[in-house]
Amino acid sequence: MQIEINATKRDAQGSGASRRLRRAGRVPGIVYGAGLAPQAVDLDHKELYLSLANEAFHSSLLTLNVDGARESVLLRDYQMHPYKRQVLHVDFQRVAAGEKLHTKVPLHFINGDIAPGVKLGGGVVSHILTEVEISCLPGQLPEFIEVDLSKLEMGQSIHLSDLKLPDGVELVALHRGEDHSVANILVVRGGGAGEGEGAGA
Repeated sequence: MQIEINATKRDAQGSGASRRLRRAGRVPGIVYGAGLAPQAVDLDHKELYLSLANEAFHSSLLTLNVDGARESVLLRDYQMHPYKRQVLHVDFQRVAAGEKLHTKVPLHFINGDIAPGVKLGGGVVSHILTEVEISCLPGQLPEFIEVDLSKLEMGQSIHLSDLKLPDGVELVALHRGEDHSVANILVVRGGGAGEGEGAGA
């Protein structure tokens, strides 16, 4: 998915300048990385707020259009107002085409309803992880990684090493020797505590 967002270079720095931008419906931000000097920018609040509601915006390679000059970036951080629906600041990291990047992508779970442990055993799926950290070249960055639960039996778990990864994508945790559980199926005991545990996991 190609996602583009517009920004404008800004020269004014400091908290006073940032407050003026926010009152004008703009969000202060910074673009850094790829061996270049950091660039202060500001973005339209409505456009950015709507983009942040899109899951892919958080894990995809983005095109940042700064006054007509486009560059590839990743969303690295953003700050929200404690109680208002207002984005206070945003950070983007430039991406070099030939350099591997480390970032987190969400997990999408499929076929949980037909897993033997659910369909035949009456268990419930517990999602232990909802995202994973990966390493890959920018052009190989997936929006998400799919987790197929169709063969999961009661009491069984799916681990990181069981995931089917796109070409060129590596799991950082596995390189550290950490093969975490991703999901499992929990026994429901009389619809009581076990069910609550599975549903809340």
